[in-house]
Amino acid sequence: MSAPPNLSTLDARSREIFREIVESYLATGEPVGSRTLSKMGGQGLSPASIRNTMADLAHLGLLDAPHAMAGRRPTQVGLRFFVDSLLELGDVDPNEQREIEGRIAEAGRTPQDVLGAASELLSGLAGGAGLVLSPEREAPIRHAELVAIGPGQALLILVFEDNQVENRVLTTPGDLAASALVEATNYLNARFKGKTLSEARAAAADALTRDRAALDSAAASLVQGGLAEWSGEDPLAGRSLIVRGRANLLEDAQIAADLERVRRLFDDLEKSRELVQLLDLAKAGDAVRIFIGSENPLFSLSGSSLIVAPYMNAERKVVGALGVIGPTRLNYARVIPVVDYTARVVGRVLDARTDLDGKRHVRPNRPE
Repeated sequence: MSAPPNLSTLDARSREIFREIVESYLATGEPVGSRTLSKMGGQGLSPASIRNTMADLAHLGLLDAPHAMAGRRPTQVGLRFFVDSLLELGDVDPNEQREIEGRIAEAGRTPQDVLGAASELLSGLAGGAGLVLSPEREAPIRHAELVAIGPGQALLILVFEDNQVENRVLTTPGDLAASALVEATNYLNARFKGKTLSEARAAAADALTRDRAALDSAAASLVQGGLAEWSGEDPLAGRSLIVRGRANLLEDAQIAADLERVRRLFDDLEKSRELVQLLDLAKAGDAVRIFIGSENPLFSLSGSSLIVAPYMNAERKVVGALGVIGPTRLNYARVIPVVDYTARVVGRVLDARTDLDGKRHVRPNRPE
């Protein structure tokens, strides 16, 4: 997809006509013709003058036509240009603010309850599917154990101080001796007991490099396999992806008319690892990010847009992300502030909620 032009490329007339086309398309999903624009105002221009301007906008890659006799609609480049250069964002409606704050505050006691409520809430308010990625587990490791479960496989069992347990299947050499499992288990507990996953991740590479010579080669292979999991090769390790409101995606007439595109979108939503990696992109900063259509390979076939924002803890550390996926003609002016506001509320509520270990830790609210 080509890059959008600079705002300075368009004169005032072109910008206004382009804005009217995009806003009409986002509201109706239908291409807009020159006669329609002229009746809508069109700056007092004749349909012929508007057509000339529309042709110029099409030449810049901002507009296209679904077929020869149709009006014009924004391309993905055009939508990106509109969002980056012309979109005017307002504040979240006070009634929606109260609904967001109330429903998230009234969610169950656990962080998972809060995140589930946020995903469902976003789905309802934005009319798409709500996505929420939970934080990585930060409870310290109490115990690690490797158990043989069959030829070429071992189970890594991680027990955390919050009494949660995670199991991960590792590939092992077919002739692995039982002593290698014991040696690897002892090493993992000696090196990483009492550390969180993120702390273990930071210490893992140097520790294994330093101690590899003292480990049996088979045990070193097992430790390496376990450390690969800890280092993030499995994006879902210690986290969960919550998706609510897929049925909303079928209510849009434009999408429902293209069942193949709906199928592709639903297939995309099943790709948990890819979705986690996409949501993780939002954690690189502290602002809302917008992916339109083929800007992200995951949604290139379904032609969908994702609006995603990070949420933070009391220390202003990004711990997770949430967002909305829907058709490219989402109401960006409304959905972007809703996603951003919901992320801030989720971060604040999680700070004051029961931590994963079941103990209440009330932290000071972050300033808005």
